[in-house]
Amino acid sequence: MNAHHDPVLDQAAALGITHEVMPCDPELADTAVFCEAYGIDPADSANAILVAGKPRADEPQPFALCLVLATHRLDVNGIVRRRLGTRKASFANADQTRSLTGMEIGGVTPFGLPEPVPIWIDAAVMGRDEVVIGGGSRDRKLRLPPEGLLVLPGAEVVEDLARPVDPD
Repeated sequence: MNAHHDPVLDQAAALGITHEVMPCDPELADTAVFCEAYGIDPADSANAILVAGKPRADEPQPFALCLVLATHRLDVNGIVRRRLGTRKASFANADQTRSLTGMEIGGVTPFGLPEPVPIWIDAAVMGRDEVVIGGGSRDRKLRLPPEGLLVLPGAEVVEDLARPVDPD
């Protein structure tokens, strides 16, 4: 990325969001590995997951970016599908994610998106003092108070967007 123009950090700064940039080995960017390698509680790590609805004929495919704690599982077939207004919903694949966000899986963040997409934040994210999210590339993460997410255009808190995963 060009150091002079970084859409992720530029938007965070423009919105006045307090945040810390955490450098990260790209090989360790996937959430579970990252949390273990860097000593981050998975309950303080939030994944940005692009979801896609099955489009109706002659309509564009609906997308949303969902933020859920690493300790939770996104309710794709329930809340997400209903909110998208489609009969089917799924996780966007790597190509769709790269095309819509300009980011690789493992670095996806709601900051600096090249085109507007609804940002749905699971209510559990808002209960944390701070969260670690993708930083726009696999070589960094952002740590910030979750309230900072609410100033993003199109962001809203959604109750029961995700469900806690039983720790085995």
